[in-house]
Formats: sequence, structure tokens, C-alpha cells
Amino acid sequence: MSNLVAGQTGEWEVVIGMEVHAQVTSEAKLFSGSSTTFGAGPNENVSLVDAAMPGMLPVINEACVRQAVKTGLGIKAEINLYSVFDRKNYFYADLPQGYQISQFKHPIVGEGVLTIELADGTTHDIGIERIHLEQDAGKSLHDQHPSKSYIDLNRSGVALMEIVSRPDLRSSEQAGAYIKKLRSILRYLGTCDGNMEEGSLRADVNVSVRRPGQALGTRTETKNLNSVRFIMQAIDYEVERQIEILENGGKIDQETRLFDTSTGTTRQMRSKEDAHDYRYFPDPDLLPLQLTQDFVEEIKAELPELPDEIKARMVSDYGLSSYDASVLTEERETAGFYEAASKGRDRKLVANWMSSELFGALNKAGKSLAESPVSPEGLGALVDLISDGTISGRIAKDVFAEMFETGRPASDIIEEKGLKQVSDSGAIEALIDQVLAENQDKVAEYRGGKDKLFGFFVGQTMKLSGGQANPGMVNQLLKDKLRG
Repeated sequence: MSNLVAGQTGEWEVVIGMEVHAQVTSEAKLFSGSSTTFGAGPNENVSLVDAAMPGMLPVINEACVRQAVKTGLGIKAEINLYSVFDRKNYFYADLPQGYQISQFKHPIVGEGVLTIELADGTTHDIGIERIHLEQDAGKSLHDQHPSKSYIDLNRSGVALMEIVSRPDLRSSEQAGAYIKKLRSILRYLGTCDGNMEEGSLRADVNVSVRRPGQALGTRTETKNLNSVRFIMQAIDYEVERQIEILENGGKIDQETRLFDTSTGTTRQMRSKEDAHDYRYFPDPDLLPLQLTQDFVEEIKAELPELPDEIKARMVSDYGLSSYDASVLTEERETAGFYEAASKGRDRKLVANWMSSELFGALNKAGKSLAESPVSPEGLGALVDLISDGTISGRIAKDVFAEMFETGRPASDIIEEKGLKQVSDSGAIEALIDQVLAENQDKVAEYRGGKDKLFGFFVGQTMKLSGGQANPGMVNQLLKDKLRG
């Protein structure tokens, strides 16, 4: 599938790189003991260090360092045993120090790779350039007062991992797949909760266009996108805007832009500063971070099984399709639910029931998997009853709907409503005889060569049984009877 975009004067190639800011899952901030709890009142989680009071010194939080190393290992990246914290100098009301403690030339994590899979089954390797640790800034609130801005420093000093990709993405679809895959890995690792609505995962997107085979074009950076949908919309708009400018003889300005979620458009925020404008220099209050290989190996030993590994096992050992395995492994909770529901059972059948009935019912009810009224064991027990012929697949759908509604086990519902599948050949023969007696004209047509009528006889028999006749037995007995 070509990723080229058609313009008025020919085709263009889109080049996208992403900088993802992931809030580190930790109870305290990167350089202070303040809480990182979301939803606290304004300026409740602020220590003297966070407020940049004179004489306050940063002290590194080892838990945040461990989380950054774990994330690096999770994307198979190089862990740098030597890294340095720098001061990135800029002046803004919600940055009380007048600088942000970040990493520049010597980040904690080096190059890695993330493999994404698209809906058409194609896979793409996206290079990760680096992950560095830095502290978040505070937040300016402009809608609290008609003429003043308020400052909330709760976020000031919270640990962030900035995950920088190479410009390897070529479409908004790839960018959406990339952020979903990255979020999935972070959640499996437990290093970031990936909650984009609360701002704990935000993306800056660099977009440029060029004629195929030519040098990279001038890029724009769209800041602080906090949903997969907005990331894709911002890219699509920016691509269209840049192509239109270039095809009309204009040039692209290197600038920072903001995305307007109400209109689906981007607008200029400021012309882009280069890195040297920030006047980076090593933070004199912090020694270089020197890790040991033993420390890294200890963290590596704690890594959970990650989505790609689970997916490979589901495809090779359980016989699932690549697509079904991708759906089931996107969230750690989904994979866990599936493993529990399918253990010792028909793995494919359980996957089908989860993908269609369970996910469908949850979406309709607006519930998450954690809120599912049907437990993994409950779903597994229902699949057992289909596999052993107690109920048919059609009846099972009705049983599942009631399980979802009431939370009751399948066996109780089947017993109470008398839904057991009829597998008594005598009883099924009696039903078939009745159907054939009532449709003698069609029997004659069938025996005269109209084979397609067989489905009609099956349907009538199943209808007469209230859907409870064993379909396999109906088929076999019907064939025998119709042979005459």
C-alpha cells in the first residue's frame, strides 16, 4: 500500500516524527518528595523544591530512574549507564526556576525500535532515537479570572519520560498505530498509566512533506496532543495545509503550532527556537547518573511478558489470527481476561466470543472490561456448554445477553429456561418428519434436483425445535430422510 498523498501537481511523501511525553508512574516527583496524585486542589502537591525557593536542592528519585530503564528495556533500546541532567533555560510563568531540569547530550536511554501493525496486516519498524528524563512544568489557567492568569504548580517537578521517535512514520494511520502501541507497552510495564485525558501521555508531532526521493522538507511541530484521534486529525490537516502552500509557490515556516479540537485545524503558536536557544548546560546541583550493569539486569529480570511476545504465542500456540491476537493484547487486562477465560478450552472460540459478543456488549453499555458483569470464568463456562453440545451457538447468544444483564452463571439460566440442546435422535426425527409432511411439494422438488432447498428444511426443523435441536444431528438425519 502506497503512503504517497496526491496533490494538484503530483504526489507527495509525508514524513512524521513524534515526541511523546509520558508521565512516570511514581508516588513522588523526580527531584522532591511531593505527591503526584492527580486531581488534588490547586498548589496542594507543592514542596519548596517545586516552588524553586532559594537554597533548595534537587534529590533524584530512584523509582523514576528504574521506570525509565524499564521502559527502555521494554522497547529493546540501549540503556546508557552514564547520563547527565541539564538545565534547559526558558522563562515562563508556570516554570518558577526559570529552567527545566532535563537531559540533552547524554540521555538515560539510547536507540530502540517499535514495531507497529496496521489494519491491512503490514508491519513497520519505527526507530526510537532516545528517551530522556525531565521534570514537568506547572500549569497556567487563563479562564479563572477576566484579566489575570492563575498558576497551579501541582504538576511542577513531576517526572516525565520524553520518548523521541525517528522521522520514520509516513501517515496519520501509522502515527495512530505508533501511539497506541507505545501506550500499550507503557501500561504493560507499569511505567506510565497512559491516561491521555488526564494529560499523563501527550504528544508533539513533527510533520513535513516532500516530493518522493527528495531531501526532507521544512517541518512544523504541533504541541500537546492528548488523544489518538486528535493526533491523526492534526497530521491530516497539517499535510493538506503544507501541500497547498507548496503547490501555490509558497514556503513552509519552521514553527510551533497548536491544534484546535473544535475545528480540527492547526494554528501558529510561535516561530520555532533551535536547541541552542535554550542554553543547555549540565545542572551543577546534580552529579552525572552512573548506573551499574547489575542494576539494569535486575530490572530486566522483572520485566513482564510484553504484547509482541504474547501475540506471537497466541498465533503460534493457540492458532489465533494475527488481527485477533493484536486486539486481545492491546491492553494487559484484556490479555489476562482472555488467558483466564480460554485456559484448557477452545482458544479460538473464546477469542471469537470476546471479540464479538463481549466487546460489543461492553461498548453498548459504555463499560470497561474491568466492569464486565461476565467474568472470565463465566465466559469460559459458557463456551464449554457450546463445545460439549449442551446448547447451540444461537441459544448461547441469548444466554450470554442474560448473563451480561444479570451477572448469573450460564448453567442456571439454561436450567431455569429449559434451553438445553436436544440431541435425542428420536425427538429430532419426529421434528423432521413433521417438517417433511407439511412440505411434501418441496420434498419432491428437492428429490428432483433442487439441492438448495436443503437449507430450508434445516431452518424449518430448527425453528420447530425453538433453536434447541443439535444442528449437526439435524443435518445428518435430514440427509438420510431426504435420500428417501
